[in-house]
Amino acid sequence: MTFLGLRLPVLLLFFLGLPFLWLLWLGLYAISPGPPSTAKQIEVVIPSRASLAAIKKILAENKVIEDDPRFSMLALLTGASAKLRAGEYAFEPGKKPLEVIELLKKGKVLYRPVTIPEGTEMIKIAGMLAADGWVDLQHFLDLARDPELRESLGINADSMEGYLFPDTFYLSRGQQDEAELIRMMVQRHFQVYSDIIQNAENVLPRLSHHEIITLASIVEKETGNPEERQLVASVFLNRLERGMRLQADPTVRYGLKDNAGPLTQDELKAPTPYNTYVISGLPPGPITNPGKAAIEAVISPAHTDYLFFVAKDGTGHHFSRSLEEHNKAVAKYREKGLKEKSKE
Repeated sequence: MTFLGLRLPVLLLFFLGLPFLWLLWLGLYAISPGPPSTAKQIEVVIPSRASLAAIKKILAENKVIEDDPRFSMLALLTGASAKLRAGEYAFEPGKKPLEVIELLKKGKVLYRPVTIPEGTEMIKIAGMLAADGWVDLQHFLDLARDPELRESLGINADSMEGYLFPDTFYLSRGQQDEAELIRMMVQRHFQVYSDIIQNAENVLPRLSHHEIITLASIVEKETGNPEERQLVASVFLNRLERGMRLQADPTVRYGLKDNAGPLTQDELKAPTPYNTYVISGLPPGPITNPGKAAIEAVISPAHTDYLFFVAKDGTGHHFSRSLEEHNKAVAKYREKGLKEKSKE
């Protein structure tokens, strides 16, 4: 056999065997456990639109995988490189690279409940989300006032105040930005509002959606007592029908950007667009983000002829039909409050 005849099988064996060895090298890596760790689970955030190289670096830095070029090769070979999803993941230590890729491909992210309480103002929602690292506070507020975003979401108002529905949302870090969070809350608002309208027995035709939400936000701020919401709503609606000013303290505070402490006489007379002691009718928009119950109260209020109410001993409000009755109630509970304060 000639030298060339001997060389050809060797070359064929070499070139055929090399890919096999490469696949074996890659396969052994794919099924080898990741780095050991004393932690029960390793939580990792994969940012939105992160490249394969960036994902590999994050995983290696957090000891989910070894810093090995074969991770990228494996993702490319399995066709998963462009399908790895953003979000927060919880990995068990020692996870095999192929298992890590599969989890990222399926998007089995870690969701965390984030609860926005009823009656939380837009600026406080931004603060809550920013404090927990979900958003940049100023960027969130800028977007909440952005006219293009509001228009795209069907809101004809100066801001998202009133339309960021207070609820529990399940979020995964890295999956949603400020705009997406705003969309989630606004879409939830419209969903809940639509459900209320469809299920209400008597819907007030004289108020627009925006006006209903504006009044609901005032009701939300005036009482936290579930049994009183419809009564409070009836008072404001009765006053609107008679052309009386609403005279709601929370609107004054909102206009002054001061939500704490008793209001002074000068503040009650301060000419702001939200001061319902000065303006007639409703303020230009909501003063907070009302929950379902407050919206329901405005859409289906109690049938009363009440025109006034005053807080009584921390348990609720006294409702009156006339100014004379109201003044007597104010004097009664003010005197009672002074007596209780003197005992402290």
